Amino acid sequence: MSPVTLSLATLGRLPAAVEWPRYDRAQARCGIVHLGLGAFHRAHQAVYTEQVLASGDLGWGIVGASLRSPDTRDALAPQDGLYTVSVRGPDAPHYQVIGAIQHSLVAPENPQALIAAMAHEDVKIVSLTVTEKGYCHDPATGELNEAHPDIVHDLAHPEAPRSAIGFLMAGLRHRYAKGLKPFTVLTCDNLPANGHTVAKVLRRFAQLSDPGLADTIAQEVAFPSTMVDRIVPSTTDADRAILAEAGIIDAWPIMTEPFTQWVIEDHFPLGRPDWGRFGAQLVADVLPFETMKLRMLNGAHSTLAYLGYLSGYETVAEAMGDAALARLVERMMSDDIPPTLVIPEGTDVAAYRRSLLERFRNPALRHRTWQIAMDGSQKLPQRLLGPARDLLAQGRSLDRIALGVAAWMRYVTGVDEHGQPIDVRDPLARELRQRADAAGRNGEALARSLLAVEAIFGADLPQDPRFTVPVIKALESLFTHGVKDTVQAQA
Repeated sequence: MSPVTLSLATLGRLPAAVEWPRYDRAQARCGIVHLGLGAFHRAHQAVYTEQVLASGDLGWGIVGASLRSPDTRDALAPQDGLYTVSVRGPDAPHYQVIGAIQHSLVAPENPQALIAAMAHEDVKIVSLTVTEKGYCHDPATGELNEAHPDIVHDLAHPEAPRSAIGFLMAGLRHRYAKGLKPFTVLTCDNLPANGHTVAKVLRRFAQLSDPGLADTIAQEVAFPSTMVDRIVPSTTDADRAILAEAGIIDAWPIMTEPFTQWVIEDHFPLGRPDWGRFGAQLVADVLPFETMKLRMLNGAHSTLAYLGYLSGYETVAEAMGDAALARLVERMMSDDIPPTLVIPEGTDVAAYRRSLLERFRNPALRHRTWQIAMDGSQKLPQRLLGPARDLLAQGRSLDRIALGVAAWMRYVTGVDEHGQPIDVRDPLARELRQRADAAGRNGEALARSLLAVEAIFGADLPQDPRFTVPVIKALESLFTHGVKDTVQAQA
């Protein structure tokens, strides 16, 4: 049987084992606008929402918007917005076609269309997965970066914004002008206290952009915090080929793992989908869940990514095949991180650690260390520096945390141990590379130069020798002895 090119017209010809939408998509109303139409949203929030639509509640279709590239829209449009989620675990892959995304927009092509979508009376929620850097904030303080080029532009051009924050403000302004209640802002990115952080950033932007509306936004707009968890590697041509062998031709499929978790503070003044019916956890306070995930999973993931990449491992699973690296990560999860957590009631931390290690070892997911290593300047504060501060306050050792930080410093030099270039993707890449080039292979000089970037490390850590000394020692070892010997000594 020849593979089927995915579209509404071909759903009935898909292989029998493939799940596909049986509800009437034409009857669905778009109750959600999502900013950041990337792989994670399509593997996570859209899948939960698909289950709601399939249950018969058709008020929660999604308008998805890409804030930069048209790639996702261009791939999904010929497929009528449909795409396949391939769940890969120890068993045979499971395939599900998702129809929740009713329309796809590309913000730079027509910002007014996105603003109008957010201002539509059917819309109750605007959700976001724009990555940490997409909020134009200072990761060390959580404050709006008022000098960010996109923020400067959006303040000058409020009807043609570039940033997620500028679009949220424009959508709210248009809703109020139409006499509509504000939508709920639902961030699903890995920010500390993400709802509170986005509230702080948007409220400050409102003060600068429209002071007359700022108080109303502060009083009326809900910003529930969330914790999201699912490993979603970037899609490759090899993934498309595997899907074609399974009988589906899909230009933009998603590969992911069986595990999925979504914890949401239940504060939605205009209502929400019944995500809880399909596995989401609705809670009063998401912070304990969020902190545990950011530190146990994301902190270990980043450490593994930098050390793994520098060791020559392309994927997380390959890095976990290195006994010393695996032992280092496990000790971080068992000895270093738990003392910094407030454990959610009923949570078995040892079982959570075992599940994370199992997920990291999943060979069916080719999650690239390079992908995880992106945007480290935005990720370090919540993943590694927060735990470091808590360990310092408790008088505990932070050698393994320091090694994770030092591995990032070694990575952002842009040259690996074999003299080959590293494609460092980071909002501060130019500044980091300039500092690295000036310091050369002098570990102490490089560490002190990078520690001086206050937007990452704040004002406290660079002044505390209990933090700086182990970071410098680890970085000097990475230069002198190499990654593998350094890891072996720490594991």
